[in-house]
Amino acid sequence: GGGGVLRLSTEDAFTVVRLAPVPSIDLVIKDHAGLFLVGLRTNRPAAGQWFVPGGRIQKEETFAAAFSRLCRDELSTEVTIDCARFLGAFEHFYDDNFLSVPGITTHYIALAYAIDLDLSIESLPRDQHIDYKWLEESALLTDSTVHENTKMYVKLMVAG
Repeated sequence: GGGGVLRLSTEDAFTVVRLAPVPSIDLVIKDHAGLFLVGLRTNRPAAGQWFVPGGRIQKEETFAAAFSRLCRDELSTEVTIDCARFLGAFEHFYDDNFLSVPGITTHYIALAYAIDLDLSIESLPRDQHIDYKWLEESALLTDSTVHENTKMYVKLMVAG
């Protein structure tokens, strides 16, 4: 790798979404009380649903660097990838896209990581998620506003 991490313009990011899968990292966070962190998404896809924090991996960015950046951006905290447990690689398909352009789907290749972490909801940034809450497993799994991919992650963590 040469010139460092490349942050895409909106136009270039949309070209990627239109033409290729998007590599991403999802952060599945559990606190000391066994509660799971979910955020209410403001952006498409999955807008208006409770989802785990996460985001795209940038070009020239290692998994470890992307993980640390996303923890800073999404959680306002410093966490390194060696503090997390890899849950696996997943495919997420959505009928819409971040620009709401009709007829363009989104396909993520998501690397999910489990993290044991106590966070104050008040300290969390509000740009990707308008609200946050801690949910216990059974409440999360039965809540129709929690996205199915988040439920799948929690089931995996509980099983593992």
